[in-house]
Amino acid sequence: MRKSGRRASKFSSVVAIGLGLGLLRCLTAAPGAALAAASTGETESRYYLPDQRGSKIVTVVREGNPEAEVVVLTQAVAVKETGPKETIDKYGEVYAFSPAFLAVHRDQPTLVTFWNLQSDDDHDFALLGSDWSVLMYVDLPPLRKTSYVFTFHKEGLFDFKCMQHSPAMSGQILVLPPANATSR
Repeated sequence: MRKSGRRASKFSSVVAIGLGLGLLRCLTAAPGAALAAASTGETESRYYLPDQRGSKIVTVVREGNPEAEVVVLTQAVAVKETGPKETIDKYGEVYAFSPAFLAVHRDQPTLVTFWNLQSDDDHDFALLGSDWSVLMYVDLPPLRKTSYVFTFHKEGLFDFKCMQHSPAMSGQILVLPPANATSR
C-alpha cells in the first residue's frame, strides 16, 4: 500500500494484506456486458468496465478524485525462466497478485494501480460479483502501470482474478461500511 505524504490521513483507511485464496470457480464473462473500449482507450473490445447493472455495485473510472490509494503488483511465483522445472511441468507458470486482499470503504473512491512487473507476460483483472458474474474485465499489459478509481456502492466480499493465470492469481476486496460510519 502506498500513502502520499500530503494525503496520508485519507489513505490510512485502506488496508492491504497479502493473503492467499482457495480454489475459485471457473468463470466466463457475463453476456451482454457493456464494452468500454472506446472510453478507456483499451485496444481490444473484449475488455470492459461495469455495465449499468454492475455500476449499481461498483463504479469504475480511469481518472477521478480518489480518497484512498493502493498499489497491486503482479508477482511471478514459478516461471519457466527461473523454475523449478518440476513445478512448471506440473502446474505451468504460476503468478499472484500482491497484496491479494484489499479492504476499502463503501462510497469512498479508491485509486487502484496495478503494476505488471513481467516483461513478457500479459495479465488481466476480472472483478466478480457475488453471483460470480464478471463485473469488469481489463488488460494489464507487460511492464505497465494501469490505474482505475473504484467506488463500491455495496458492502461485502468481492473476488478478483487474472483469467489467464487462475486459480492461483486471485484475491478478494472487502467492502466495509462508509469511513464516517465506523468512527462513531
